[in-house]
Amino acid sequence: MESLVQWFTANLSPYISEQAVVFLISMFPILELRGGLLAASLLKVSAVQAIPICVIGNIIPIPFILLFIRQIFKWLKKVRIFRPIIVKLEEKAMDKSDQIRKYEFWGLVAFVGIPLPGTGAWTGALIASLLGVDIKKSSAAILLGIAVATVIMYIFSYVIVGNVVG
Repeated sequence: MESLVQWFTANLSPYISEQAVVFLISMFPILELRGGLLAASLLKVSAVQAIPICVIGNIIPIPFILLFIRQIFKWLKKVRIFRPIIVKLEEKAMDKSDQIRKYEFWGLVAFVGIPLPGTGAWTGALIASLLGVDIKKSSAAILLGIAVATVIMYIFSYVIVGNVVG
């Protein structure tokens, strides 16, 4: 993840503001809020500015995933070239679904909130959608998970990395 964050910051920051870089990274799957806060600390964007930017950037794609991903996947599976990619994405997401399937709301909160590889709001929303979890329940769990991830990544990015690098 760190190398992706460094690539984005190096290649985007000459052209757009640091805040815009942080926002785009926060919207990007895999990096999401975790990468956005890390980039913000490396770009010396204050935490007071970075946190709302990262949270908003991370939240924006979630309703679209929850509402439309099943229909999009269904349509893409009909196209021969996309079918293997979509099947693989579904399998990969469902491989990580045990915690969400078992504990539903709190499992989804933990899945989104604990910053581990392959977890986060994008994957959590995908799994919730594929499992047919109620949209209100999954939205609330994902938002709570984003809040947990924000606290954890603030401590990591601004307290730990900020004191080592800065």
